[in-house]
Amino acid sequence: MLTIIYLIAITAEAMTGALAAGRRNMDIFGVAVIAFLTALGGGTVRDIVLGRFPIGWTQHPEYIYLVLFAGMAAIPLARTIHRLSPVFLFLDALGLVAFTLIGCSVALEMKYAEPVIIMAGMITGIAGGVIRDVLCNRVPVVFRQELYASVSFIVALAYLLMSKLGIPEGITITTGFVVGVTLRMLALRWHLSLPVFSWEAK
Repeated sequence: MLTIIYLIAITAEAMTGALAAGRRNMDIFGVAVIAFLTALGGGTVRDIVLGRFPIGWTQHPEYIYLVLFAGMAAIPLARTIHRLSPVFLFLDALGLVAFTLIGCSVALEMKYAEPVIIMAGMITGIAGGVIRDVLCNRVPVVFRQELYASVSFIVALAYLLMSKLGIPEGITITTGFVVGVTLRMLALRWHLSLPVFSWEAK
């Protein structure tokens, strides 16, 4: 189940990355790069930080084809995708939770300490979006709008706690999805966000 959701998630993330590149009037190569980094950047950063080699997508070239195809498909479908925004927001929420759970699982298998496991989950969940926004010259969305990075943190923390308690992995993953996706969609519905720190030197 997690693999299927992962494939759906990287496809959706690649398309959102391509749309972000389009808003910055990038050429076809730029669209492909942003789509790739948005979809697979989080896992790449995680593997580098954890010293996990070879990096995941290098062993699955089909992932490269998938995200590049999705990125290119977003170009002619841009208007349709825009109208399907609620669907993509839901898929993005699924992706956030799936990436976070996968990141935590990888770090746990490598026997890292608890704080590292949580950070690995969050890096996998949000780093792709951060890279996309930085390359598109904007403040990362995950740090300034409805709850996003904090949802990844809560999912990672819940995964870690349930794993330490010996709860079966199937229940742990299901619970993570229910909690994470529900919290993310409620944040979008009710515009829930963390307090903003706004300071300007006089």
